[in-house]
Amino acid sequence: MTYPPDRLAEEVAYVAYHFHWPRAEILDLTHEERAGWVREISRINTRVNGGG
Repeated sequence: MTYPPDRLAEEVAYVAYHFHWPRAEILDLTHEERAGWVREISRINTRVNGGG
């Protein structure tokens, strides 16, 4: 099964925006690794914004 390009772009943009990692490095991550970083960034944002 192919990962939807629009979802991949969202994940790459999200991680790049928050961690300032280069696009190529983010694309080298497996889907599971990238999704893990997306979850972690979301948790950090929630905590920083007083939601947890």
